[in-house]
Amino acid sequence: MSKKIVVDPITRIEGHLRIEVIVDDDNVITDAFSSSTLFRGLETIIKGRDPRDAGFIAQRICGVCTYSHYKAGITAVENALGITPPLNAQLVRSLMNMALLFHDHVVHFYTLHGLDWCDIMSALKADPIQAAKLSFKYSPYPINTGAGELKAVQKRLSDFAKSGSLGPFSNGYYGHKTYRLSPEQNLIVLSHYLKLLEIQREAAKMTAIFGAKQPHPQSLTVGGVTSVMDILDPTRLAEWKSKFEVVAHFINHAYYPDLVMAGEMFANEQSVIKGCGLRNFIAYEEVLLGRDKYLLSSGVVLDGDISKLHPIDESLIKEEVTHSWYQYEDTKEVQLHPYDGQTNPHYTGLKDGESVGIENKIIPAKVLDTKNKYSWIKSPRYDSKPMEVGPLSSVVVGLAAKNPYVTEVATKFLKDTKLPLEALFSTLGRTAARCIEAKTIADNGLLAFDALVENLKSDQSTCAPYHIDKNQEYKGRYIGQVPRGMLSHWVRIKNGVVENYQAVVPSTWNAGPRDSQNQRGAYEMSLIGTKIADLTQPLEIIRTIHSFDPCIACSVHVMDFKGQSLNEFKVEPNFAKF
Repeated sequence: MSKKIVVDPITRIEGHLRIEVIVDDDNVITDAFSSSTLFRGLETIIKGRDPRDAGFIAQRICGVCTYSHYKAGITAVENALGITPPLNAQLVRSLMNMALLFHDHVVHFYTLHGLDWCDIMSALKADPIQAAKLSFKYSPYPINTGAGELKAVQKRLSDFAKSGSLGPFSNGYYGHKTYRLSPEQNLIVLSHYLKLLEIQREAAKMTAIFGAKQPHPQSLTVGGVTSVMDILDPTRLAEWKSKFEVVAHFINHAYYPDLVMAGEMFANEQSVIKGCGLRNFIAYEEVLLGRDKYLLSSGVVLDGDISKLHPIDESLIKEEVTHSWYQYEDTKEVQLHPYDGQTNPHYTGLKDGESVGIENKIIPAKVLDTKNKYSWIKSPRYDSKPMEVGPLSSVVVGLAAKNPYVTEVATKFLKDTKLPLEALFSTLGRTAARCIEAKTIADNGLLAFDALVENLKSDQSTCAPYHIDKNQEYKGRYIGQVPRGMLSHWVRIKNGVVENYQAVVPSTWNAGPRDSQNQRGAYEMSLIGTKIADLTQPLEIIRTIHSFDPCIACSVHVMDFKGQSLNEFKVEPNFAKF
């Protein structure tokens, strides 16, 4: 007899996400549904505004990847007006983007996702001396893993446990059957978890040096950047470079070694190594290294075939709302291109049903009306195909493009873990790809810094002039690669103000519901075939969804909670805070 499991909310993410799955008698997931329970309407707010304000408003879409939407809003307007910012401005934007990618990727693994791989309580059983010795297996310069440092970390954890409150480590599924790291390895990861609290501050400062502050930097403007004095100050340039080197060192000698360790130990854990579901990937070029030279590649890979790289046709990017809590008005089209996109709420609610309760018994519950509408997220499609976006897509496209930077790091990871290429197409591979992307930037990002310094010797321009003709209509877009994948903003300008604005963000691509052809989105497909060891502790579901680094605040554009309370697995929010 099939059973329904509801995980609501999925925590340690940005925003509100609910996952419902159907399992068979062997506890294998046969169907899955992804739903956002949050409506925002940021796109609607931008309508009627001066287009020069679009970036400042758009960055409020998210409090984590604020720079991504800021840059997207500014660049979309520049594209509409036909503006090409000076190379100095483009390179400064690239440096800020690298800082965000650094920050987002390391915070994701340790703060948001690491506890899905690391059994923290197991670290209490570790031998700190043996753990210190083990750390040299993975790096010649291990970070924060001296025997004394590990003993201190272990004592902090022990004091937490003795106090009766584990704080940020509360409510974990400790002892779960699918954990694979040894006590010593868990202690190493925990030590890096704590060290990250210092490192993420350095990454944030990298953005603030050229952006005035982080989050919500303020130095981008239509036409270029305003941080002129910082760009021309050798001290500020040196400060940015030194912080880059600090974060890059952590990536190379803590983050990357921890992923290699996980790759070795989880190689035979089917819940993380099985196929990734969707094998359609799309990514866009990003991280400008010099004039017209990018670190990350563009393209489309279909059916996991990296022998063929297809160019992106922007006209094939469309969204539909068949199973989303929206409706399209004044059109018979099922899919709309973002230039013509609509964001009209049409909430139809949940329905009465049943789910598995905490005691593994069937109980009444409010559940998604999956035959109709069931999410505040739209369903983006490329040529009517569901696609996965994110670092895994970036790595897969990079391999297909024979990108030397990406290929070198990806090949090294597979060699160090002794994993086959196919292992990348999995939950483990998706998590590793985020590290591969971070290491690719750590190893090559200073090329952009050097290009900026060199260009400043002969050119100190930072902003291009422009004019907005109120009697002319404009349209433009930004497409780029941000921490969670391919992001695009699309704008129409009429009478000098924004007539229409649509953002197609990474988590919309990944978390969207079924489409009119009943094709599942990336989250939903990634769960199919996963075996759940314990229905009352669905760690496998949480781990797989976390591997995408969900940002639901970005992907929807409030529900009334006055209805009946849900019976489901509650992954308490305090588990996500530190």
